[in-house]
Amino acid sequence: MSDLTREQIIALDKAHVWHPYTAMDEYIAQTEPLVIRRSSGSRLFDGDGRSYLDGNSSWYCATLGHNHPRLVRALTAQAERLSHTALAGITHEPAALLARKLVDVAPAGLEHVFFSDNGSTAVEVALKMALQYWAQNGRPARTRFVALDGAFHGETLGVTALGGVEVFRRPFAAAIVDCLRVPSAADGYERAFAALESLLETEADCIAAVVLEPMVQGAAGMRTYDAAFLRHARELTRKYDVFLVLDEVFSGYGRTGPMWASEHAGVVPDMMCVAKGFTGGMLPMAATLATRRIFEGFFGGAARSFFYGHTFTGNPLGATVALEVLRVYEEELVLERAALKAQRISSAFSAFGDLPGVRTTRSLGMIGALELEGRQGYLERDGLRVYQQALRRGAYLRPLGNVIYIAPPLNISDADLDSLLEIVAESVRAVTTTG
Repeated sequence: MSDLTREQIIALDKAHVWHPYTAMDEYIAQTEPLVIRRSSGSRLFDGDGRSYLDGNSSWYCATLGHNHPRLVRALTAQAERLSHTALAGITHEPAALLARKLVDVAPAGLEHVFFSDNGSTAVEVALKMALQYWAQNGRPARTRFVALDGAFHGETLGVTALGGVEVFRRPFAAAIVDCLRVPSAADGYERAFAALESLLETEADCIAAVVLEPMVQGAAGMRTYDAAFLRHARELTRKYDVFLVLDEVFSGYGRTGPMWASEHAGVVPDMMCVAKGFTGGMLPMAATLATRRIFEGFFGGAARSFFYGHTFTGNPLGATVALEVLRVYEEELVLERAALKAQRISSAFSAFGDLPGVRTTRSLGMIGALELEGRQGYLERDGLRVYQQALRRGAYLRPLGNVIYIAPPLNISDADLDSLLEIVAESVRAVTTTG
């Protein structure tokens, strides 16, 4: 691979690369983007050798930091044996071992694993499972879904329907499935519970599933809610025999404290979607776990098969790395050690509430967030100014509008975590005190 200069990379990038969630006209005209050459641990390195603390684990997936040596070794060894084979009607050892291990660590009752490529497809799998299950098991009218206001469940067209962040959903509104909404549990779980109860009481016969981000709504601004809502949602969906899907794409793998955010409420969903930390940021891969009831609802011959799949479903490279991730979690006591770091985040963000220009703060596990005063919404711009200040100080943040947050690797060193927290405070202060 040739080593282009920074200027050459940027020129090629601006000529041809279409970036996600980016105003490309502004980007081309104005920005001098970071050019990352390598990564290690909790840091990204540019071409000049300067490092940046990765404040959001590169969109939350590098839960074990970058280039964890055990993951690199596992990937290299598997690539020498088997890089890819289809999973349609055949199998291989990494997929079988990973499925067994996932069932072992998942909430009891989730016994079957369907592999896919990323968080969006993991949720898309759950939607299609629910729709096809009801269609071929006597309730074909169940074609609608329920989600929270402010929800975010991915980018594919099917799951876009679940999205409650209006700016993300609006361009596709004419082409998506029907989704019913209840108020965000972050605005008070009693109100959300009452709305969900009323909705299921009147509409259960047409609802395929209730889909929730357990405990924290990430894209809505890292908004947390009471575990009581999850417990009540599980009780209601059981009462009306509606599937409960928990989207643990962001909240799973210890991000909120326990391995699964559903553990805060002690509930077991009918389906659980996992990605992000699944391969520790090494490869795109995900899974949807389901109960035996759902699995057996597809028995009865070829016409009742689950009609869904991806070329790289159960890819041996991804499966091997994902299996090694789970081993690292156990053997390096990742969750236990992260609990102490979560306390540091909680204390720091509580103190950030006293910074000028900060309206409110919150934290849960390895997530800390603060809201700047002024208007809220994904398109607000003060958060971008904090982002720019943080870059100058050596940290990569990605605000959600005027919500500044961190979601660092779970195994970030205490020294790096303290530096990251200090940079957040300095960057916010620089923006809010200078106007």
